[in-house]
Amino acid sequence: MTDHLVEYGGKILNGGFSAKLCRRLTECITALEALDKISSPIIPYIAAWCGDGKIIWYEYVGKRFLTLLNCQRSEIAEVFQQSIVDRRLYRYADRETKVEEEIVTRAELRGDQSDLREKVKREGVVEFIYQLALPGEKTIWLKDQAMIEVFADDEICLSIGCLTEVTKEMEQKDLLEKIGYFDELTKLPKRAIMQRIIEINIGNLHRGHINDFVFMMLDLDHFKTVNDTHGHQAGDQVLVSLAEVMRSIKRQEDEIGRYGGEEFYGFSSGDLKNGLQFAERLRLAVEATDFVYNQQRIPVTVSIGLVAASQLVRIGKITVEELIRVADQRLYVAKQGGRNRVVGEDPQ
Repeated sequence: MTDHLVEYGGKILNGGFSAKLCRRLTECITALEALDKISSPIIPYIAAWCGDGKIIWYEYVGKRFLTLLNCQRSEIAEVFQQSIVDRRLYRYADRETKVEEEIVTRAELRGDQSDLREKVKREGVVEFIYQLALPGEKTIWLKDQAMIEVFADDEICLSIGCLTEVTKEMEQKDLLEKIGYFDELTKLPKRAIMQRIIEINIGNLHRGHINDFVFMMLDLDHFKTVNDTHGHQAGDQVLVSLAEVMRSIKRQEDEIGRYGGEEFYGFSSGDLKNGLQFAERLRLAVEATDFVYNQQRIPVTVSIGLVAASQLVRIGKITVEELIRVADQRLYVAKQGGRNRVVGEDPQ
């Protein structure tokens, strides 16, 4: 039964199980062995457990999994379980679109796993992210995605899937959470990340990876009047609606965020012309949007000041501070010039 398989360390094929189960398992192992030979970034595996769900073992694991955990095939289940720091599940709440994160610690995972096995058996899928502590104080993250196949006659469940390393993504997620990346009200990136984005763009400009970029400052016109006339809850609703308008207008390569209060910031790839077009689209979209609170329409417009990096390169002052200063100065000019306008040049 196992003659043509490269390495087999499981239990099923030599354990007197049904021909149907053995045939299906052999097909899957053969396919995953072929996948493992092409140096794919994913790590294929087949796990199995009996109906009681108390003990899990591996019928097949990709070689990279053994290398990561530095163990033999016969040890993989025990070593993997001992390496887990926590297991995370992400899902969308029924009531709203935000993502809920469920974290189960190593201590909790040491308990009886029969409930978990029964749950994935019912749902037919596995999708978790594991944080693992490896020798040498190295921490990695593996995303686990698998389909569950149940063989009732044998009282065996197979989990056929793959592991993908997502260490960089999870480290970035943790970093963004630590620095408070998102504004709670508008859900836009906060000012705390703005300087880093500028630094990255300046670095890419100096290295020749990009030819130009535009930084802009945007301010709601007469926002104090909105708060005084309609109340601060209305003002908050206007800010939330403005953020939605900005998200709908920006291209994938553009960035937007909340600077503070009623001020926002933005980045646009390309030269000043592209930046002016992006800013003008924003201005027109805001002007055309019905901002409504308690069935009352609130007129809203914005003023925008922007600067292209190339404008500062010509005078040798391409710094984070100078970009912010010039964009803010041009925002002031837009305000003084009558509001609801875009300014991308210094007044003559």
